[in-house]
Amino acid sequence: MVGIEPILYGDKVLLRPFTAFDIDDSYIGWLNDPDVVRFSNQRFLKHDRNSCLSYLASFEGTPNLFMSARRQSDDRPIGTLTAYVLGHHGTVDVGIMIGDKSIWGQGYGQDAWSTLINWLLKQEGIRKLTAGTLACNYGMIKLMERSGMTLEAVRKAQEIVAGCPVDILYYAKFHGA
Repeated sequence: MVGIEPILYGDKVLLRPFTAFDIDDSYIGWLNDPDVVRFSNQRFLKHDRNSCLSYLASFEGTPNLFMSARRQSDDRPIGTLTAYVLGHHGTVDVGIMIGDKSIWGQGYGQDAWSTLINWLLKQEGIRKLTAGTLACNYGMIKLMERSGMTLEAVRKAQEIVAGCPVDILYYAKFHGA
């Protein structure tokens, strides 16, 4: 079952557990960058070292994962991934933030996402993986669909973006699919 702290290698990325040492000015800057968090509810918050440490602490003693995504070529941090496990149901909800805008559109996010979800779906007791995004987040939609996830549900006009109601799309992938 998930809960171990893996080190995973994709084609371009290394995923390892996120630690307090990863909370630096760059990471905090990503969380406070309107471009990076424009489709996340993080856009309504102001982050500092203490808020980041509190978030990191919320993973302690849980089966959930908080991973640092790093470029293999130079170990530079490029983003984070989360996996929230509901072991009794055999489900995992996954999220990603690629904060390093200089690598957007170069396949690092797809590699990080696919590396993590493929590993998760091989873990004992995991039968289903889920993720959601706003309907206007075309990059995330493509990422999920390229990884074999399928649209499962829509919450119509659920959130407001730039003053307009936007649907939330929920995707899923089952073990063995």
